[in-house]
Amino acid sequence: MPRIDIVKKVRISSSGRARQLEGLFDVPRKEQSIVEWHGDLAIDSDEWNVGLIIGPSGSGKSSILQYLFGKSADLKWKAMSIIDDFDSKKSMTDISEVCRAVGFNTIPSWLRPYSVLSNGERFRVELARRLLEQNPIIMDEFTSIVDRQVAKIAAHAAQKYVRKKKIRFVAASCHYDIVDWLQPDWILEPATMKFQRRSLRRRPNLEIEIARVPHSTWELFAPFHYLSAELAANAKCFGLFVDDRIAAFAGILHRPISGGRFQQNIFGVSRVVCLPDFQGLGLGPILCDRLGAAYKSLGFRFRNYPAHPGFVRTHFESENWRLIKRPGIFKQRNIISATSSIRGTFGGRPCATFEYCGPVMARCDAERLLT
Repeated sequence: MPRIDIVKKVRISSSGRARQLEGLFDVPRKEQSIVEWHGDLAIDSDEWNVGLIIGPSGSGKSSILQYLFGKSADLKWKAMSIIDDFDSKKSMTDISEVCRAVGFNTIPSWLRPYSVLSNGERFRVELARRLLEQNPIIMDEFTSIVDRQVAKIAAHAAQKYVRKKKIRFVAASCHYDIVDWLQPDWILEPATMKFQRRSLRRRPNLEIEIARVPHSTWELFAPFHYLSAELAANAKCFGLFVDDRIAAFAGILHRPISGGRFQQNIFGVSRVVCLPDFQGLGLGPILCDRLGAAYKSLGFRFRNYPAHPGFVRTHFESENWRLIKRPGIFKQRNIISATSSIRGTFGGRPCATFEYCGPVMARCDAERLLT
């Protein structure tokens, strides 16, 4: 059982300003400032993967974190693209998996240097590197510099990856709003030296709504699509909203395919994008599933053509999607409809083809969503 015995002493200034301050606020004169923490912690009494040291600023979180687990190693960011800053021994598959796991799915950002990334992107890619390169992972001031929505989602994503890989992650934070998302196995509050075990629970629910949105909504999402900023003018557009904030977008196209004497009405996903602040919760697949259920309810077939390895894997592992074609290059071909000849191409992308085969949406709900 680890024991904490930390005593920090520092000599107090005797400058003119220091004495003036003591007089203004009636502070008793002392030669030294002393802060200390003592206690026995049953950290290893049970198996654990995630630990959290939490409390207000100045309560001793960083001191205890370093005392118990050592100082967190600094990360160097020198390459022209952040993917080249990762450990050279790690494969591109490993890197893409961990970036996807923490919700850093904006592929164009992978090719940029760390210096030009947003605070949210920097936080996520730093988290990704530590998860991939370190064990235990030690993060001080966890989620302190990011939006609270980003913080919650990143905390949830981190704990999922840590438990999957059976590694250890310890964070220090002053934000109590991440507790239910990080799902720590133990919590230490230095202000009172209270230590408690915590059982794994479900993360908080999110209020989600899907609705038709104007084509112009694509402008908000286009910079974050891994393939192209273009979207066909005739695409039907849908948005997924989390607590009334738009979080994900899908553009759907009619893709008629001739079959004997009959034309099959197939609708397919042309674009699906999740805003960076909401990546890591699987909102893209949720949006595709709900649209598939709606189109199937009205008698249409519904397909997706993912090229992103993570998105392909998600479809492959889902019971709601049936694999039609494994990832590979689509060749240009003529698709003959009953009325015209349409040259169809997927741009030479190494995409897979999946068809929705899951449950259907209530017909009245499907008609309300699609019409």
